[in-house]
Amino acid sequence: MLRSYLYRLIPPILVLLFVVGIHYYITYGVLEPTRRFLLPPPHSIIYEGFFVPKHRDEIFRALLLTTKVSIIGLGIACLIGFFTAILMSQAKWLERSLYPWAVFTQTVPILALVPIIGFWFGFNITARIIVVVIISIFPIIINTLTGLLGASRDLHDLLTLHKASRWTRATKLMIPYALPDLFTGLRTSAGLAIIGSIVGDFFFGRGSPGLGMLLKVYGSRLRTEELLSATIVACLLGIFVFWSFSYIGRRMVGHWSEAWSS
Repeated sequence: MLRSYLYRLIPPILVLLFVVGIHYYITYGVLEPTRRFLLPPPHSIIYEGFFVPKHRDEIFRALLLTTKVSIIGLGIACLIGFFTAILMSQAKWLERSLYPWAVFTQTVPILALVPIIGFWFGFNITARIIVVVIISIFPIIINTLTGLLGASRDLHDLLTLHKASRWTRATKLMIPYALPDLFTGLRTSAGLAIIGSIVGDFFFGRGSPGLGMLLKVYGSRLRTEELLSATIVACLLGIFVFWSFSYIGRRMVGHWSEAWSS
């Protein structure tokens, strides 16, 4: 078990060390001393962002708000997306009617919608949650629908032979069959939810500051150490959420789904 974890951890750590080395080279070997504020060395970024109490507390509070908005928005997107996919799987005319609108949520320029959402719902947490829902709902709908429609025709025929109701067919066959795809969609949407929360916070710029607002403030004031520290925190949050859903997916369906068994 330990050897397996080491095999998984060592390659990313080696890549990280390589990137840190390149970072130091650019800071001290390429940039002139008067321009090193554009890319401070890693140790300066870590110190300013995580060991200076004022900056650390500021970033931590923003992290909590961004996480809260992301989780609430992802939960709403999951509920809406799951039940939308079930509806679409029940009849072709429903699928043809709803599918274009599902694609719309993926293709709509969210930056153009953000001001409109702010005008309609205010520039508070509610508006940020709506942005998260719009950004993260598409993978849940599409992946769940793919799983629901992917059950074997022979199994459907067997249930038809036993005169199974629509409810029985959905709960006993289609939904269990769709679980691996549902978790794949959730894993993708979880990362998008983080992005949506940061984007909404960045553009609304009112109320309690999340990571997006901090990035905007730090960037406008050329506080590069704090800017990169907040960026690192946002990336770590995304990685943590992605790995969390990967772990849950393996625990839930890994024992019978080949896609989640590794």
